Amino acid sequence: MDLSFLRPIYASPGPWASVYLDASRDTQDSRPALNLRWRALCERLVQQGADERTVGALDAVVRGHDPLPGDYGLAAFAARGRVALTEYMSAPPVRDLAVYAPLAHAMPLLAQRGAQVAWVRVLASRTGADVDGVSLGGFARHVQVRGGHQFPIRRVQPGGWSQSRFQREALTAWKRNAGDAAAATADLADRVGAEVVVVAGDGHARSMLAGQLPERWQDRIVQTDAGSRAVSGSDPQALDDVTAQAVAEVAVQHTRSTLDRYGVQEDVGGGLDAVVTALQRGQVDTMLIVDDPSSTQQLWVGPEPTEIATSAEQLSEMSVTAPQSVRADAALLRALVGTDAGLTVLAPEEAPELDDGVGAVLRYVDAGTPGRGHP
Repeated sequence: MDLSFLRPIYASPGPWASVYLDASRDTQDSRPALNLRWRALCERLVQQGADERTVGALDAVVRGHDPLPGDYGLAAFAARGRVALTEYMSAPPVRDLAVYAPLAHAMPLLAQRGAQVAWVRVLASRTGADVDGVSLGGFARHVQVRGGHQFPIRRVQPGGWSQSRFQREALTAWKRNAGDAAAATADLADRVGAEVVVVAGDGHARSMLAGQLPERWQDRIVQTDAGSRAVSGSDPQALDDVTAQAVAEVAVQHTRSTLDRYGVQEDVGGGLDAVVTALQRGQVDTMLIVDDPSSTQQLWVGPEPTEIATSAEQLSEMSVTAPQSVRADAALLRALVGTDAGLTVLAPEEAPELDDGVGAVLRYVDAGTPGRGHP
């Protein structure tokens, strides 16, 4: 997972107010209930020491955000009277949460995001296509393609000398329209960095479009007849399900690849001590962590991202004059962002033997790396 979008919450010192809120407004009484729950979170922040300006800035964001249809959540992070980051969540958080601490509490947001995969989906017809794409940052794009060859579209059978000519012209129009749609699909796939391209719709148009996509996309295509405009009563949910499945399969491949890379390191990068040491040295390429919301584990930090340690004494040896004790996952995330490292969030069953629930794929291993004959 790319963590660069979190940089705003590490660009300036805290303390940070972090809030997670079920912002759904689908029922008639949801707005009053939302206001009551939000008021309770504000009171919780004040009790933890949050200043009035910071709570007020969050209040303006929560009450003024553009509501989404359906169930969703809202995460927001603020310090010193300014909201640095606001994120919509595709589902409500497990519970509403308000935390005021030296570092932002971003782990619940990342745990819900999971492994992100950029994708493109095209719903093809004989006259064009609707193309949708989502980038790694969750930014959605839509392109509507109307092919330049609208007549003849249907393969009629008028009889007589003109029948074969109409047939050929219809096939030529389909192919050219599919070419226009394929070009738009490839362009959007390049722009969002897609890892999977779902091609749906009319069977003939779908096959023609897929066949005209550039070679670099051929092994990323998933074809489906779900969502076809030609199918009476076609359920759009079926197309959403196929897309979600295709994206999930790529995400699983990413996780397996990271676990494989971690596994070949054998005796390095495992456990909290080893990960902390690797982060101090800027060695971490990707950190693996088992999400544990109930964890009370603490680490010590200084002002800089790589000033992270398992004890205050370690930081004192690094000339940090005022070490702070913080949530372990918050300290780890700040160090990852500060060293341009990635993250893979795991469920407990995905990594039952991961020491301390944390490990790291390293950028390099040298004589000073713990585990290679060193403590």
